[in-house]
This record gives sequence, C-alpha cells and structure tokens, in this order.
Amino acid sequence: MEPVSAFAAYSKCKNAKELNERKRKRNSQKISNQKRKKQKAGKQTEGANLQIQPKEKIKSIKKLNNANNKIKLKGKINDSRNIHKKLKLKIMKKQNKKVKKTKKKSTQITGTILKERVEDSENNSNDINCVSHLNNISNETNEEYHSNGNPIQDSQALFRWILDPIDIETFLSNYWEKTPVYVKRDVHNYYKHIVSTPLLDKMLRTNHILFTKNIDITSYSNGVRETHNPPGRALPSIVWDYYQNKCSVRMLNPQTYIPMIHSLNATLQEFFGCFVGANLYLTPPNSQGFAPHYDDVEAFILQIEGQKRWRLYRPLNKNEYLPRYSSKNFDQSEIGKPILDTIVKAGDLLYLPRGTIHQGMTVDNTHSLHVTLSVYQKNSWTDLLEKVLPQALKEAAENDCRFREGLPLDYLTYVGAAYDASSHKDIFKNRVKNLITLLLEHIDIDNAADLMAKNHIHDFLPPFLFKNERKCTVAEDGEIMTNNGRVQNHAEITPETRIRLLRLHCIR
Repeated sequence: MEPVSAFAAYSKCKNAKELNERKRKRNSQKISNQKRKKQKAGKQTEGANLQIQPKEKIKSIKKLNNANNKIKLKGKINDSRNIHKKLKLKIMKKQNKKVKKTKKKSTQITGTILKERVEDSENNSNDINCVSHLNNISNETNEEYHSNGNPIQDSQALFRWILDPIDIETFLSNYWEKTPVYVKRDVHNYYKHIVSTPLLDKMLRTNHILFTKNIDITSYSNGVRETHNPPGRALPSIVWDYYQNKCSVRMLNPQTYIPMIHSLNATLQEFFGCFVGANLYLTPPNSQGFAPHYDDVEAFILQIEGQKRWRLYRPLNKNEYLPRYSSKNFDQSEIGKPILDTIVKAGDLLYLPRGTIHQGMTVDNTHSLHVTLSVYQKNSWTDLLEKVLPQALKEAAENDCRFREGLPLDYLTYVGAAYDASSHKDIFKNRVKNLITLLLEHIDIDNAADLMAKNHIHDFLPPFLFKNERKCTVAEDGEIMTNNGRVQNHAEITPETRIRLLRLHCIR
C-alpha cells in the first residue's frame, strides 16, 4: 500500500462527506477508469475528465480552465479531450510564431576583436598573441548541433559551432598553432548538453571507474602539486569527500562513459584526421588543481558550468614552441607575466596552441566544470619524416650500391666529437650530404601517409552511429532468429551490392 500524506487524507474525507453514497460510487468508478487512460504529460483534474498541462508549458492557463469548466458540465470525456487538444494546438502555434520572430531578429551576431601583443625582446617571431572574441549572442540563437547525414559535413558543422562566431578558415589561417583564442559568449548554456555535474555523479555510480586509470584526484597549494589517488574503484562518496577538501577531479576518458562526449570526439575525428581526446575537469570553489605547465596537444577548453580564472604565458624559449612532449610543472617564478589573465565563464571557449603555459583556478566561491578537447598529438612533419626516412633508406639500400659501399678505413681517426675540423672531415661530410640528396629519389610519401593513417585508425574512437546509420549496420539490422528456429532477414552481398563506408578515415 502506497503512503498517503495527511493533507491528501484530510481532503479525501472532506469530499466524501459532501457526496452521498450513490454519487461517491459513480465518481470513484469514473476516476478509476480514467486513471488507466491517464497520459504521461499533464496533470489530472479531480473529475478525471481533462489533462491540464503545467503552467510552464502552456502560458494561457485561463483558457484551459474555462474549457475545463464547460467540459465538467457536459460530462463527455471524449469531447473534453478533443477540445483540450485543439486549444493546446492553437496556443502552441502562437508560441512558435513568437519564437520564430525573435529568432529572426537575433540572427545577426556582432563581435569585437581585441588583440594584445606581447613583444619578445629575444625573438619577435616566437611571440604568442592572445586574441579575445567578445561575442554577444542571445539565448535564442543558441542552436545545438544535429547530424545532417554526411560525416564530413557533420564534422565541419560541429567544429564551426564550437568556434562560433569565428569561421573555420579564419581560425586555421590566423590562430591555429599560432596564438591563444578566447571566445566570450553571453550564453551560459551553450555547451550544456555535453555533460553536467549530476551526470558525472551518475557515471560514478553506474560504472566501475578506477582511480589512476580513469580518474585522478589532484591539488595544487603553496606551489606544490599532488595526486591523491587511492587504490581501487572511485566510489562517489570517496570522490566527493576529496572534492569537499579542495581537490580537483580529472576524468581521463569521459568519452568511454558519456555518449555526448563520444559523439563530439568521434565526429571531430573526421575533420582533424586524427584521434580527438577529452579530459573532464571538476574544480571546487576557490582552489587550483594543477601547477603551471604546457601540453603537447592543441587544446580547446569548453566551459560547461561555473567559471575559472585562466592565466596564459608565452613559451620560455623558441625551442618550446609547438613542443612534441608536455612540460614539467613550472614554479611561479619561472614563467614571468601572463599574456592573458581572464575569467572564463560557462558557454565560453578558450583555445591553447601547443606550448602555451597555462594555469587555472576557481574564484568567487564558484565551482568549475569544463571539457578539454585535445587534438594533433604527434601529428607533425617530424612524425611523418620518421615514417618516410626509414622506408626511403631501405629502398635506397636495395636499389643503389652507393649506399652499400663501406666506410673509409680510417674515418674514426678524424670524425667524432674529439676531433677538430679538418679536410678529411669535410670530405666525409660532403659524402653524407650527397647520399642524403640521392635518398630523396626513394622517398615514398604515399606509403608514409598510409603508415600515419594506420596509427590514427588504431587510436581512433569507434564512430558514433546516428539512428539512420544504425539501421543499415549489424547493430540494428541483419539476421533475426524467429520463434520456429529459422533465421530470417539474411542478405547476400554480391558484386552489385552498394556499400558505403561509415567514415572517411576508417580504412586505408
């Protein structure tokens, strides 16, 4: 038996006294019949004759109340539902017209670009210029990304949505691998559908999340960066206890457990042509989880909830521009003055090229939840040449005997760090240069590109299939076992069968 509140019991007794036995039986029978047909949405009236929508869904509640009173007098259930649906449709049409009008007025986006240039006295060519885009976008212009059925167009549309109001061409030509970009929006829910703190809590409760493998607990206080990972499963009570004690939570592979992040990253892979990773960071109010450092990836910080103060610094020297590996944790005295010091709020975007030293902390008693998308790790010309040169040298050695000739007998007597410059060393060096020139004839860039693609395919996330795609794959189509033990829906693949690859970069 379900529990009943005292107020509900009192109301029931009061109504029962006012009704005679005959009316009470008739009404109870009517209510029981209507409860079986009760719709999921809306609120049922006392007479069970009408489903009234909540006020926040339909504003003109007076019209519905008047219709409800008329229906009670008639006592015809079917007619009442028809009248209610007609009123609802009229009201919803009026609301849709108003929304369309407001959207048309707010489609024009105005932006102001503020550039701050910090001159480097040692080498001006290695400056990092911080570009800030102040974007005035109303809530009504915020349209979530949806698939249009073409993976290439989907990836471009998604990246365009992330960068808005910057177009892709401008971003790639002016900012990519060159300078940080800060896009300030007045739309706090711009990225709301990606993830949330309640969803993070649910993920911890419904999955076997492990410390160190899937999640890190970190802190940075008084110049000391610490990791507080206990062994075993990351139970919510343990994680939130650390959070209450000013520790940050870093989810290392949220795309494994959160479908929206999986969809986001898998779609962007088609645009970048390489693995797109993600980290999820939850920072308690007035705290910092990481020391100043730089990363070996192009990073896009999507602020989901709250806000965080970010300070960015240029590389310490030209050799740390576009690094191939991440840095150590820097001391505050090593990094100098920031080129950008700003508060990134919910809905904002911050882009950091490789080598940008950065640190973030929460302020004003506000927590922070953001997703960092990481791309282009080990996807440079150096990585391509590491594939090209060994293959070219192997090809040259097989087809050109000059590469197989022996070294001079006495070359160790004049070549090496212990020997100064000499004519013998110059001759030896020129011979090496000539062989390298000959090596260019054996370079196979197609094979090297295929080897790079092979590595990317190994690292790729599996494609996130939309509904129309799932219907054409083994996920939702194919053979079906029937009740009589016979397999149906079998399809034979013939040379005439048309097959579409799910994604451009799924095979080489």
